[in-house]
Amino acid sequence: MIRILESEFITSAVNPGQYPESTCVDIAFCGKSNVGKSSMINTLLNRKTIAKISNTPGKTRLINFFKIRFLHNEQNEGFLNFVDLPGYGYAKVSKTERDSWKTMISSFLEKRFQLRGLIILVDIRHKADPKDILMLELVRRSGIPHAVVATKTDKLKKTVVNQYLQNLKNELGLVDENIYGFSSLKKSGVENVLQWIENRVL
Repeated sequence: MIRILESEFITSAVNPGQYPESTCVDIAFCGKSNVGKSSMINTLLNRKTIAKISNTPGKTRLINFFKIRFLHNEQNEGFLNFVDLPGYGYAKVSKTERDSWKTMISSFLEKRFQLRGLIILVDIRHKADPKDILMLELVRRSGIPHAVVATKTDKLKKTVVNQYLQNLKNELGLVDENIYGFSSLKKSGVENVLQWIENRVL
């Protein structure tokens, strides 16, 4: 499993012309607004505020890039980018703005050639959302390797977490895709996610 050594914010972008030039591969994160995307990135990087957390859903309106230095096999260093995509589906945002986010995400998936994996976040407490199903369909068509991470497992009793994961797997129509439980509060699921990332970038 890779070990994160250092991370830094690179830039924010709206369109492909603003993406940073990089020889590193990308791992991107997407999900509905308020699903815990920024908290998850901070937890994986062992940083408190590198990805900005807001109590206002729909706050992330740009594509944010972070450069990561990591260690694998406890001796070899490597680099990759984490990419925080805008949260989608927040009802209180105008339809025009929601459409612009959809275009932003679609363009990134189509045109960012070094994208090696996408992590789709869902809230383990809720039934599968049609927006997440649409995102999965989009990613499947693109052929991008992806995994689903169900956040906020700390909100459930440990004895029911596996059943909720299985329910989501069925509702989302997951067959070959991985699904992992994750809690930023308890820092559980970190190793599974980092191992999945390692398998994509090495």
